Amino acid sequence: MIEKISIEGIKDISIKAGAAIMEVYGTDFEVDVKSDDSPLTEADRRSNTVIVAGLSELYPNIPILSEEMEAADYSTRRDWDYFWLIDPLDGTKEFVKKNGEFTVNIALVSGGVPVLGVVYQPVGENLFWAKQGEGAWKSVADATSVKLEGGPHYSTLTEVTVVASRSHLSDDVRKFVAGLKEEGKKVEFLSAGSSLKLCLVAEGSADVYPRLGPTMEWDTGAAHAVAAEANRRVTNYETGEPLRYNKENLLNPFFIVQ
Repeated sequence: MIEKISIEGIKDISIKAGAAIMEVYGTDFEVDVKSDDSPLTEADRRSNTVIVAGLSELYPNIPILSEEMEAADYSTRRDWDYFWLIDPLDGTKEFVKKNGEFTVNIALVSGGVPVLGVVYQPVGENLFWAKQGEGAWKSVADATSVKLEGGPHYSTLTEVTVVASRSHLSDDVRKFVAGLKEEGKKVEFLSAGSSLKLCLVAEGSADVYPRLGPTMEWDTGAAHAVAAEANRRVTNYETGEPLRYNKENLLNPFFIVQ
């Protein structure tokens, strides 16, 4: 199946979704609150509409799991060979703050593994993408694409750049950073919003991303694919096992990107 998927087509959908988001970004938009207390804007809705329509047109037989749609019951989902996992606007809190650190995320998942991912940051037009076996890539606006190959494991470094959430910094992450310093490492702390944190590790701008707080599968799927193809590992913080998708509970465990 994956060989039949056009990464260019998915990139185009993400850019169109980004344009729909930017139509709202410059206005005095309203912010609603969902049942889990997370924010929701017209930009989330418009982006979701663009992505769902685009994917349904290109690949009508592949089901879609989106943050902004009611999820199919696990009794149905567990039989899916492939499905699209999307977050139409990851980093809505960053969008509301208007700091530009929000993204469009589209992943293709098979067997619990993200095998394709596109992450698009409308502000700055940063585009990250990956397809299993074809590497991870980044382009900025109309610039030439650059292959992402990560860097050395943070444990081997004397100076470590740790990336963490701008909106969700936890005590556990502070303890993680303190532990590195106790090992004698010099630590630089880099803050970023949304799925950009995984992409920063994928491109080598950061060495490690400990996510020791709650996330959902759609928050990480697309960027996970990018990180994996850039020779980075996205693993359960407690067990060291690769992060898995299409679980009965769509909540991710704590994880680390390294």
